[in-house]
Amino acid sequence: MVPEGPGCSAARTLRAALATVETMLDRFAPPPETRRILKLARSDRAAAERELAELSAERQVALVCEAPVARRAELLELLPAPERVVPQLPEAELCFTVKAIGLADAAWILEYATPDQVVACLDLDAWGAAAPDRASLDAWFDALAETSADAFLRGALALDPEIVCLYLRSRIEVVLKHGDDPDWQDPPGAQTLDGQFYFTPRSEGDDVAAIVQMLRTLFVSDYWTYFRLLQGVIWELDAANEEWALRWRTGRLEDLGFPPWERAMNIYHYLAPPERAALPRDAAPLEVYEWRLPVWVPQLPTGPDARQLVFRSIALLEPEERRGAFFALVALANKVAVADRLPLSDVDSTPLALEKAARFASAGLEFVAAENRVEPVEVLRRAPLERLFNVGANLDPEGAKP
Repeated sequence: MVPEGPGCSAARTLRAALATVETMLDRFAPPPETRRILKLARSDRAAAERELAELSAERQVALVCEAPVARRAELLELLPAPERVVPQLPEAELCFTVKAIGLADAAWILEYATPDQVVACLDLDAWGAAAPDRASLDAWFDALAETSADAFLRGALALDPEIVCLYLRSRIEVVLKHGDDPDWQDPPGAQTLDGQFYFTPRSEGDDVAAIVQMLRTLFVSDYWTYFRLLQGVIWELDAANEEWALRWRTGRLEDLGFPPWERAMNIYHYLAPPERAALPRDAAPLEVYEWRLPVWVPQLPTGPDARQLVFRSIALLEPEERRGAFFALVALANKVAVADRLPLSDVDSTPLALEKAARFASAGLEFVAAENRVEPVEVLRRAPLERLFNVGANLDPEGAKP
């Protein structure tokens, strides 16, 4: 018998994690109506178009979000007026859809995106831990450059000037002509749109056609933004622009329900054993502030047959309490996603974070209920889900590791 090495153990852990994700994804399979229309689209495209045309815009949005990301483009192409549906997609769902299509082929969807959606897409997908991901940034700007001038302006002007400046500085060098100096010569191979600013690719052979298109559109439609950006490429420091861009992004992600990493990690803080069974008397954990979710969360598996205790207990709450529990669970899952550094632009991150949130909140719920000799549903009414998750994580620190 060959002893297992670290690689075998890691592979086994990975397989277990993938099985967990697959279980969650199966639970969130498309509902029957969505599956039926997707099947009809394969056999009778015209009939599928007619059925979709009879639905309200809200139901069309739901169908798109409930469909597998690989088939969303197919549904959007069947819609009679995709320009009514795309702006209503939750921000992260638009990001998932564009990435599934491929940024190089997604300009027709970005054509209809709202400025807020464009900003959110870059916030979710064009960043590393604390700095922009230059390759992703390039891909998003290249895609935006393929849209119409009006659509491009809407998106580009909504973005932080710092992020646009960082993008330009990574691709081009800019020099400003010195007045009327008769001896001044423009740099070899430089391009200019106004006879004042001259720019060249930073890397020899780099195709900057998308940048030329961007600058030409700005020059014609918004000269002062054009002027400010090219001045920024010359004079501004990357470190300062990254710091300010990160601040703006952090605030926007908080508005979408994703707190900063340092705060999200509080769900894993150490609880001494005597503190774990504590049950507040006057707390109101289900009075939760509601916000517009950036992802489409399907009907959660609440009910007596649900696998996790937290879902079985939520089913016993009053309707308004269940609504509060739903938002509390999503907020907890968002913290799990941030704390575990799951890619926020990955469609699998939401079900993975929800599964983990439910699993450890259920463990904490079972423990606190048993220690206090009360029903789990009463614990939900008195203890925040975040605390129950924290208790569960403390009971199994190895299993809870990000």
